[in-house]
Amino acid sequence: MNKFREDIDEEFGPEPELKVKSEKIKTEKVKSEDDKKFSETFIGKFFNEGVISKEAATDALPFLCFLALLGMIYIANSHFAVNNVRRIDKLNKEVKELRWEYKSLKADLMFKSKLTEVAKKVDTLGIKELIEPPKKLIVKSNEY
Repeated sequence: MNKFREDIDEEFGPEPELKVKSEKIKTEKVKSEDDKKFSETFIGKFFNEGVISKEAATDALPFLCFLALLGMIYIANSHFAVNNVRRIDKLNKEVKELRWEYKSLKADLMFKSKLTEVAKKVDTLGIKELIEPPKKLIVKSNEY
């Protein structure tokens, strides 16, 4: 009721209430095509049928963005871990190859440092292997 018209209402009686026709207002004509497409999708039905209101969805938006960020960090971390594993495997293969190369070079050096192999190599220079044992030099204490 109108507070300013209290004294008038007493003279003439209460105002008559307007009755609204029970015909349904066609809202489909008012809706745009985008709204129709949205209401036909699963997400549109999910929001329009009252399971989650639009206000609740907008309130939860920061949390959903946080979850998306965590998901991206999780994916990036897994990619980083896979790359580390690949790099470690590559380095392990390289270490094995270098170890094999070291062992083969060491064996080759041991073979080339044998007396007979050294004698064959220096024979071209005119140096020959001793046949008789070396002589001992004895120095007396008073001669020194």
